[in-house]
Amino acid sequence: MVTQWADWLGDRITAAPTIPRATVEREFRLLLDVVAEMVGPLRREVNTVWFRVCEHYGRVASARGLAAGEVVEELQFLRELLTRNLAPVLAAMRARQGMAIMLRLNRVIDKGIAVAVVGYTDALVATLFAQNGVPTSGAEYDRAEVERQLDALEQELNSVVKQPQR
Repeated sequence: MVTQWADWLGDRITAAPTIPRATVEREFRLLLDVVAEMVGPLRREVNTVWFRVCEHYGRVASARGLAAGEVVEELQFLRELLTRNLAPVLAAMRARQGMAIMLRLNRVIDKGIAVAVVGYTDALVATLFAQNGVPTSGAEYDRAEVERQLDALEQELNSVVKQPQR
């Protein structure tokens, strides 16, 4: 699904040379992994991870040079992708069960969009304050720092998902 999502986005995914396609796809994969847990039995435990991942996604989207509306649009693509891929599975379930999962999934995506836009805005404001409101050419995002942050988020998700059940 990550490849399909990236293909839907086309050239937008590599608009900024500072964030390579592989890193963006890794972030997409992390978003998919977390959203899968958000509709499952660990949704309460994974909720904080979801918010952190979405905020990070918004910050990286800012570094990729996206507009706020494009951040929303990319996560709307995720919603559509999940809906299309889950439709056959949900259709086979009891109507109430399938509807509950879709409603929960849509609520999760909606909250994720809001948090991603906040992360995006925070990144832009931080950039403006750091540069006294004057854009400079040296204001590029540190690729190694993005990778380190993704590592930390992946570890946080794994620690929540892999912990023994009480």
